[in-house]
Amino acid sequence: MRPEQCVTGNHIEVCHGSVLPSAPDRISFWMVLRGSLLPILVWTGVGCFAYFVFNPVVAIVLGGLLTLLFIVGFGLRRRAKHSVRCSAYGALGGVLDKSITGF
Repeated sequence: MRPEQCVTGNHIEVCHGSVLPSAPDRISFWMVLRGSLLPILVWTGVGCFAYFVFNPVVAIVLGGLLTLLFIVGFGLRRRAKHSVRCSAYGALGGVLDKSITGF
């Protein structure tokens, strides 16, 4: 994959399409976080609820699961010959986007 195509709006899916630029362009980390604001808020709320209602261990397990999914996504993207930056942004956006599909 050519470097100029790697970190583009075509490769990183986030929840809010209005956040992404209209044409393929380099995406900043802030743009990925801004596009993933809803999943971040949902998972923060779920983690806080689990921490206070059940046990801190439940919140740690939830965070570990999301971290594991990020690592797997990062590894799959690196194996597909994406750059480190594209892999990190894509894995973060992908985990957050796909994790709230059921909500």
